[in-house]
Amino acid sequence: MNTGLHSFAALVGRILLAAMFVLAGISKIGGFDGTAAYIASKGLPLPMVLAAGTVLLEIAGGLALIVGWQARWAALALAVFTVIASVIFHAFWAMPVEQQNIQQLMFMKNMAVTGGLLMVFALGAGRFSVDELRR
Repeated sequence: MNTGLHSFAALVGRILLAAMFVLAGISKIGGFDGTAAYIASKGLPLPMVLAAGTVLLEIAGGLALIVGWQARWAALALAVFTVIASVIFHAFWAMPVEQQNIQQLMFMKNMAVTGGLLMVFALGAGRFSVDELRR
């Protein structure tokens, strides 16, 4: 494969993966109380702290992934977060039948995103990244 095309694809892939997290983090700021209430509804402790940590991880991790700074670690943190959040908030196997299809779709979408994040963790950010400039 053309090295330039490969590098461009890695950049676009990072941006597309990260956009979901950055946008979600920003939207949680505007609906912070609702986010904390949703976290509390799942029986998790310290919902305000978890909501703040989620906002920080989604925005900071997403931006780090976009620019390719500590991209492997940002991708791994977001991957672990995504799996945990998916098991807690999209547990389709424990939902009423009428909710199972959409929750399974959300769960599987998140697993696909996790796969992309793990690819970044395994292979790095690519040539068009802060990580590469620092070498």
